[in-house]
Amino acid sequence: MMIDKLYEVVNKNGHVCVGLDTDLSYIPNKLVKQYNSVSDAIFEYNRKIIDATLDVSACFKVQIAYYEAYGLEGMIGYKKTLDYLRHKKAIIIADIKRGDISKTAEMYAKGHFEGDFESDFITLSPYMGLDSIEPYLSYVKDKGKGLFALVRTSNEGAKDIQYIKDENDERIYNVVGKKIQELGDRYLGKCGYSAIGGVVGCTHIEEGIQMRDELSRMFFLIPGYGAQGGGAKDVAVCLKNGNGGVVNSSRGILLAYKKHEDGEHKFDIYAREEALNMREAIRNVI
Repeated sequence: MMIDKLYEVVNKNGHVCVGLDTDLSYIPNKLVKQYNSVSDAIFEYNRKIIDATLDVSACFKVQIAYYEAYGLEGMIGYKKTLDYLRHKKAIIIADIKRGDISKTAEMYAKGHFEGDFESDFITLSPYMGLDSIEPYLSYVKDKGKGLFALVRTSNEGAKDIQYIKDENDERIYNVVGKKIQELGDRYLGKCGYSAIGGVVGCTHIEEGIQMRDELSRMFFLIPGYGAQGGGAKDVAVCLKNGNGGVVNSSRGILLAYKKHEDGEHKFDIYAREEALNMREAIRNVI
């Protein structure tokens, strides 16, 4: 199962998930001018970031919105990025956050677990109910794929819905997390974690401690590090025995070069340096 592979890579390379949320404005002008197409500029930038961080990261999260925004050219860059990651035997999380039911969800599953846009894990929004996840489960069972369902996100607006309490005085995100874990128990890997993981933001320490305790069999995809305010101590409470989650950083890694005068010429080197610093900061705390 892919979850076992991810668990093993975390043990080897650390917890960093490199977020390839690649906007053209992030790419050094010199590099953009070298290429005649948006797709080539995006891909070549991604390729250099991937090569620089491959051995110091656990996986790569590719946020599809950044590619959809550039139309067909952007989606060609998306496909080239996925192909290259697969060529490098890297673990791919396609951050698509789909949330629909029945045949529509079946088509989303086919579109992102097969063909041009195939990935290893995808992100889903379960807030329409568990029947919005069912159409993906055959890929988990038969092809070893994985899912990350939104449980408690790191944005301020999470409080608008996720923090509402039910008749048992439980917050909605707690209820959702428990339901996702129960569903995921059908797909436990040898590592003890399910192929159905959860997206859990790292910006609230006390809640992180509680969720790690209650969702002991759920592998976490942890946003909120760096640009969103989370640090290594916030992350540590979401992990268990040095594993159990990957920590995403997108802008923090992609734009690390902007802190340096010679950054545009060494953007990949500074991306690697940032990923290394992040990895060591997390390791030092746990």
